[in-house]
Amino acid sequence: MAICTALSSGRALDCKDAVGGIKKIFFAQTLGALSIDSDTEIITDIAATTVFQYDLPVNTGSMTETIQASSENGTVFFEQSVNIKLHKLSAADRKQIKLLAQSRLYIFVFDSNDNLFLLGEENLAELTAGSVATGVSKGDMNGYDMTFTAFERIPARYLTQDNSPFQGLTTPGNININA
Repeated sequence: MAICTALSSGRALDCKDAVGGIKKIFFAQTLGALSIDSDTEIITDIAATTVFQYDLPVNTGSMTETIQASSENGTVFFEQSVNIKLHKLSAADRKQIKLLAQSRLYIFVFDSNDNLFLLGEENLAELTAGSVATGVSKGDMNGYDMTFTAFERIPARYLTQDNSPFQGLTTPGNININA
């Protein structure tokens, strides 16, 4: 049997210090050149790029990457999905949601463990499902629920937190990184 690429390490049982969820996401319609560490495959730098930051209410966002493999066809790809909820309906958000639905996007996900991932690196991500809801009862959510999906040849890459262009960003909106 052929060995395509030899494994390079094992994995010990890790500490129980991780938590679920995501804090914010960043959308970009274009992406500058990426600098990638050849050993770790971590993105270490991004050339000038404009991103749009969306802060998320606690416990309302998730990212899932599903490995899709077929032994019969000899194929493997990675289905990357991010689901977000935005509270409160507004005319301004309506316009932006329409633009998101019409776009193909690079999505940066900042999770609750301070990891930063890039989804849609090669094929971009698209808004594939969503809803706009007023709710029924006073305690029901009034807002948007959206799912973005990308189908990639490689798993989502991490971005280094050292010198990350996203480090310390707190204001939602239009951000020019490395400009």
